[in-house]
Amino acid sequence: MRVVIAGGHGKIALILEKLLSERGHCVAGFIRNPAQAVDLAEAGAEALVVDLEKTTAKDVAKHLRGADAVVFAAGAGPGSGAARKESVDRDAPVLLAHAAEAAGVGRYLLVSAMGDHLRADPSTFDEEFGIYMRAKAAAEDAIRARTALRTTIIRPGLLSNEPGTGRVDLAERTGTGPIPRADVAAVLLALLDEPRLDGRTVEVIGGGTPVADAVAALASH
Repeated sequence: MRVVIAGGHGKIALILEKLLSERGHCVAGFIRNPAQAVDLAEAGAEALVVDLEKTTAKDVAKHLRGADAVVFAAGAGPGSGAARKESVDRDAPVLLAHAAEAAGVGRYLLVSAMGDHLRADPSTFDEEFGIYMRAKAAAEDAIRARTALRTTIIRPGLLSNEPGTGRVDLAERTGTGPIPRADVAAVLLALLDEPRLDGRTVEVIGGGTPVADAVAALASH
């Protein structure tokens, strides 16, 4: 299959690109800085210079023609300010969804954020984190409404750069906990092959179940 990843130079994305290319899939990643193309090439991915903050769904759709799936793995990052949290964490995934629909892409995987932020008391967050969580919630809601897309939303726990274990806890509600970025990438890879989780929102943290088994078990319920 052909997979296009938004946030193609992110840590999760680079791992996922390598996993996909090693399995013979065609993978491309959106980057803003052309200098990052060499890192994508090392991961076996095609680099597409696309800034989702400065483009249109129509233009993005041109890059998605022929893709089987898109993955949104971008993020504004800590200290980026309110405006970029809204433009990257809220608006960019919605723009990608519009583009995917226009291009006839069937699957959409959204890497979101853990926390029951749709019902949480905003007073429990500091201002910056509250803006971030509201942006993530708005993006989730908007993408769920795109009925032409088969969407899975993934909410990972506290991300780390530790080596992946290949074992996770995957459920609609897992509770909080850490997870290596490599294991998030492995879960994304497995979800791309699991249509039974279309339309679902799942949480994932480090655990004791092999990734393939965890995905299959959740898909069967």
